[in-house]
Order: sequence, then structure tokens, then C-alpha cells
Amino acid sequence: MNSDDASLKPDALPHHIAIIMDGNGRWAKKRSLNRIRGHREGAESVRDIVRVSREIGIEVLTLYAFSTENWRRPQREVSALMNLLKAFLRSELAEMTENGIRLNVIGQIERFPEHVLTVLKDVIATTRANQGMMLNLALSYGGREEIVRAARNIATEVRAGRLRPEEITEPLFSDYLYTKGMPEPDLLIRTSGEMRVSNFLLWQIAYAEICITRTLWPDFRRAEFIRILEDYQGRERRFGATGDQINKGRQRRL
Repeated sequence: MNSDDASLKPDALPHHIAIIMDGNGRWAKKRSLNRIRGHREGAESVRDIVRVSREIGIEVLTLYAFSTENWRRPQREVSALMNLLKAFLRSELAEMTENGIRLNVIGQIERFPEHVLTVLKDVIATTRANQGMMLNLALSYGGREEIVRAARNIATEVRAGRLRPEEITEPLFSDYLYTKGMPEPDLLIRTSGEMRVSNFLLWQIAYAEICITRTLWPDFRRAEFIRILEDYQGRERRFGATGDQINKGRQRRL
């Protein structure tokens, strides 16, 4: 762990951090650069945050990289994003392998061009056995689509007689989501100051702590990430209970 991270309590870190990486376009516009340059600089922030997350022991890091709505962007920008993703995966494979990072993807990846899918599937297969940290990329992802997809698959199971309606519970429903088997996010971070969740992990963030920073994603680096984690560790997570109940529970465990 870096000396800058010494203030963090290792036993109180979030298991799963989800980040809405927002502000690449605005970062570029402020500097009179094209949006593609902003996305390239944003990739540097991805490298930095993945690296520090692995170093401090985060189990799952989910990055909102490309939404279902992003397909509506100008074709030139979409194509540039596809090429940037492919280049990023190739350049980071060695470091992911060396540091035990497993790549996983959630979303409608079948919509991606074949040349990107080939690289994506290769990196997923190459890192599958890694145990250090899961890097979860949300690609062509939409929270509502994910929930509808889960409901449709559950309905198919009921219709086929493999599942009874009374067996449908929250844990069972979770097993039909892209994030099956993962801990739910403890912390949701959104950069650029926007106050919305933008169709991201709508089911999974029900009890997540939320942090909004005005920093644009290309400027979001290790130091601010650590400050947010320090703030997270100072919060009291109640899950519907009162503060007194939480404190009594702690006392009983001591």
C-alpha cells in the first residue's frame, strides 16, 4: 500500500466500488480539444484507479464505460471509443496478468464489432483464473435493460415449470442479473458533478453509499480517490436500522 493510503483502514474498505466515469467531453471542450482526446485522457484515469484499487485490496471495481444510450453518439466518436477500448485491453493485459486482475464484462457485448469482441473475449479468457481483483467493465450496459432481461428469463423458467412464482425472492432475482455472484456495490462514485445515476446498476446500488465529485473524469486520480474512501470509512452504514441499533450490535461483538 502506498504511503498516501496509510490513513485507510484495510478492514473497513468497500468490497465493491462502482464508478460512473463522466466528464471526458467537457474536459476536452474546456481545453478546446476534440472529444476523442478527452476519452484518451480518461483512459489514463482508468489505469490509475484500477492500479490503486488493486493495491489497497478492493475485491470488485465496476466502471461504467459505455452505456446502451452511448450508441446514439456520432459514429466517428463511437468508432473511436471502440478502437480506444481495444487498444486499452491490449496494453493492460500484461499488468492485469501480473497483478492477478480478472476482467469481466456486463452488458450487451454482442452489439460490439467483431474486431473488438475478439480482443475482449481473449482478455477475459486469459485473466479468468486471476484471483486478485475483478475489474468489471459495464459495456453497452443499461440498468433497466438488465432488469427486464432478468424478469424475462425468470418468466421463461416459470412458464417451463422449472420455477414456481412463490420461489421468486430478491436473492433469486439477483442471480438473474449480470452481476450474479458478486457483492453489491458498497460505494458508488460519480465524477463531473452530475446528480443522477444514469441507468447504472439500478437494482444493485439500493444500499450503496453515494459520492458525487465535481472533478471531471480525466482529472480524477489516486489522491481524490483515497480521500473519497476516507470519507466512506467515516460514514455509518445502517441498512434501515437506527444508529443505536448499530452501536449495540458492535458492542455485542466486542
